[in-house]
Amino acid sequence: MKASEADILIVPGYTNSGPDHWQTRWQNKLASARRVEQAEWSKPVREDWVARMIAEVNAATKPVVIVAHSLGVATAVHALPHIEKKIAGAFLVAPPEVTNPRIRPKHLMTFGPYPRDPLPFPSLMVASRNDPFGSYDHAGDIANAWGSMLVDAGESGHINSESGHGPWPEGTMVFAQFLSKLQA
Repeated sequence: MKASEADILIVPGYTNSGPDHWQTRWQNKLASARRVEQAEWSKPVREDWVARMIAEVNAATKPVVIVAHSLGVATAVHALPHIEKKIAGAFLVAPPEVTNPRIRPKHLMTFGPYPRDPLPFPSLMVASRNDPFGSYDHAGDIANAWGSMLVDAGESGHINSESGHGPWPEGTMVFAQFLSKLQA
């Protein structure tokens, strides 16, 4: 699949992805990419975020490729049972441990637990070994439950601009390879 054959939905996490974040950079470079905008980025409400995700996917005119980061991963998987359009695949990055009582802010726990059913489309998860919001073992466990291919990003923090992943060229290459294997 080529990027032009898909509706690429950028699904940011808590507080959105700023101008230097790799998601924003990808959105600006890919003509078929658009962001799932949330009404309240700093006080996420699971039902509102999921409803917005459902509306965006169901409005798509082409097969959807989800590109989710952090709390966007939880948003995307909770929306799946209500989505009517075809999802070609999902690129999932840095899933937080939303059931961990040490997570801050506490209201992010309302996005847990993750469903554990296998995803009905190809998916790839990129996880770091020193992500302050989720352990690599946790990412491996949910990737296994979902049938996602797990990519070890090494010690990359939360894979965001704060951890030095603004342009994230390695992620661009992994995403391009993943996209090339999807069916339109």
